[in-house]
Amino acid sequence: MNEDIRPNRLLQALAYLVATGTSLLFLYPYWWMLVSAFRPTRAILSDPLRLWPETLSFRIFSEIGRIGGVELSTYIVNSLLITTLSTALGVIVTALGAYALVRRPKAPGFSLVRYGFLVTIMYPYMLLVIPVYLVMFKLGLLGSYAGIILFLALGPLQFFLFEQFFRKIPNEVIEAAVIDGASEWQILTRVVLPMAAPITATVALITFLLNWAQWFPIMVISRSPDTYTLPVALLSMNSELGTNFQGIMALAVLTTLPVALLFLFAQKRVMEGMAAGAVKG
Repeated sequence: MNEDIRPNRLLQALAYLVATGTSLLFLYPYWWMLVSAFRPTRAILSDPLRLWPETLSFRIFSEIGRIGGVELSTYIVNSLLITTLSTALGVIVTALGAYALVRRPKAPGFSLVRYGFLVTIMYPYMLLVIPVYLVMFKLGLLGSYAGIILFLALGPLQFFLFEQFFRKIPNEVIEAAVIDGASEWQILTRVVLPMAAPITATVALITFLLNWAQWFPIMVISRSPDTYTLPVALLSMNSELGTNFQGIMALAVLTTLPVALLFLFAQKRVMEGMAAGAVKG
């Protein structure tokens, strides 16, 4: 019996070793970016593979305090404001829409809306920019926070996750609430949404991460850097920073660090939500 346990332990140790090596391989680019934020451009070009900065100086973060005539704090506030509001709006709209379509699948136009959401999953934002730009122009929302937030609130993937979860809720649960005299709104708020807490947290996190990283739609809708977010500032200001790789890396760290930490703290919730949407309750 000991002979059977020993090979299993060796295989387990080998698996952990491979997993650790793979993780370090994927973490290396981010570590290189973090180290480069504290190294002068000349040092980066002369010794690009160095894994530790020569000196630990935060001066570069004060140098990029103003980019393109706009304070760095403005980009940070825009990122937090736009991402948070678009995430909240997107989660609410997709949850309500998915619930309505599951409860009334034969209502006029509902099937068309469902297929429209699913089709947009296959299309990147690039292909939607021209029609969205025209719509925003007609509504007078170009260059406004409202236009950016409304556009980013569009979440076909989030709608699909909610729909799949709502379809797995046993009909007996809904019928029991109807028999007890609950209204449709009470069924949604007191029965369905409490059961959907894991998938709601997952959808909120996914939406936040996706919207934080968006840059192209914001560049199209915005009319000035005053409404730019951190990813847009990073992309559009590369030419202004020129060959200042240290400044670019420092700005990249500020852009990616918040979402990286958020995902590390919330990854357990994401796994629970995905499992809740995949296993019938």
